[in-house]
Amino acid sequence: METIVLGIGETLVRDDRRWSSWADWLGVPPHTLSALVGAAVAQGHDATDALHTLRPGMDVEAAYRARSAAGRGEHLDESDLYPDVRPALGELRAAGVRVVVAGNGSARTGELLRALDLPADLVVTSAEWCVRKPDPEFFARVAEAAEAPPAATLYVGDHPADDLFPAAAAGLRTAHLRRGPYGHWWADHPDVVETAEFRIDTLTELVGLVGPAHPAHPGGGEDGEPRAERASTLRAVR
Repeated sequence: METIVLGIGETLVRDDRRWSSWADWLGVPPHTLSALVGAAVAQGHDATDALHTLRPGMDVEAAYRARSAAGRGEHLDESDLYPDVRPALGELRAAGVRVVVAGNGSARTGELLRALDLPADLVVTSAEWCVRKPDPEFFARVAEAAEAPPAATLYVGDHPADDLFPAAAAGLRTAHLRRGPYGHWWADHPDVVETAEFRIDTLTELVGLVGPAHPAHPGGGEDGEPRAERASTLRAVR
C-alpha cells in the first residue's frame, strides 16, 4: 500500500459537536436530533434528513450560513478527533505511506483540520474540490491526489454509499470502518461485506495493512481486485 486516503466525518472526526450545535440552533434537545439521525441512518436515508424532519422545507445550506453569520458556525479542536487518529496516521507516515485526508466538508472544515496539524501529506474537503462524494469526479480527484496507482491506494471510510461503493467503482482498494451510525448499522450488510476488501474497527489496524500485497477479501473478483459495482439495496444511502 503506497497511499491511504481517509474520509472525515466519523472516520477522523466525531460528529457529536456537529449535531449538538444543530440541535441548539433549532431549539431542540440534542437527544431528539440524535434519535432522528439514527432513524434516518437505519432507513438508508441521508442523516441531514433529520433536520428536514424537524423543520420541513428548511434550506440546510442557508441555515448553515445563518449560523456562521451569528457566530455559531463550525468549530473543531483536538477533542473532536477520535483517539486513534494521530497514532495511526503518524505510524503510517513513519512507514513511508502517503496519507491523504479527503472527504465531504466545507472550506471551513478544511481550514480547521489543517490547523490541527495532522500527520497527513494532504488535507482537502469536497468544498475545496467543488465536488462531493459520492460523485465519481470526487474519486477521480482522490486518485490524482494519491500519487499512486489505484491498486496501491486504499480509501477508508464509514459510509457504504458515500465511501465504499464509489471508491470501489473507481478502482481503488477499500476499507470499511465500523464507526459512527452508518459504520455500525450497515457493517454486516451483504453488499458491504462483499465490496470491502478490508473491514476494520479502528484506524490503528491500517498499520498492519502496509507492506507486501495482502490477499483480496473473499468478496473480490477472481483477479484479486474488489468488484467495482454493486446492485446495492442501500438505495437511499448517499
